[in-house]
Amino acid sequence: MGILDGLKSALGMRAEADSTRAADPADLFGMSTAHLTMEADLGFDPAGTAALCFAAVDSTDFEGTVGEVRAILEAGEVETGTEARFVGDTHGYEWVVLEDPDFEDLVTSVHFAADTLIERGYGSRLLAALFAFEENGEPVYWVYSFRRGAYYPFAPRGNHERDSTVEFKLESVLDGELTVESDKEYWYPLWPDGDEHPWG
Repeated sequence: MGILDGLKSALGMRAEADSTRAADPADLFGMSTAHLTMEADLGFDPAGTAALCFAAVDSTDFEGTVGEVRAILEAGEVETGTEARFVGDTHGYEWVVLEDPDFEDLVTSVHFAADTLIERGYGSRLLAALFAFEENGEPVYWVYSFRRGAYYPFAPRGNHERDSTVEFKLESVLDGELTVESDKEYWYPLWPDGDEHPWG
């Protein structure tokens, strides 16, 4: 199974069929308090970036919806300072990438983008939201799977390896504060290209 097939399986059709809890974009606001625990109790600093991953649809209505999200995020940059860019990855997925040192603004912007897609009837196209942190220069993410309605930690390391010790530590501390995916089969790795974030 290739990386793209695995992603579709873990975050896509199979995950949706196996899901025991419906996704709720309000779950994203859980990061508003979780990031404080990450900093104060665990020593993980916010990396100042977050992203929303979705699969595009070849339709003018969908393009209009994405255009609406883009326009409002661009207008909001003046007020919040949150910079937004839209990028595609090597697996054919689209990302709304947000950068802001204010973590609350990141959470609000990710929620807005996700909620707009859901309200316009494209909730099934949402795959994941990622919130980036750092510890001693190493990246760590909290991933929210829209198909599972739950979070899981992801600590990628070089050469497509992951630090399971860090991931289990985050699970043990944040489970309860966040709805953490109990089935680790769905802790799917979103490998970055090189040393970049998963969205490049």
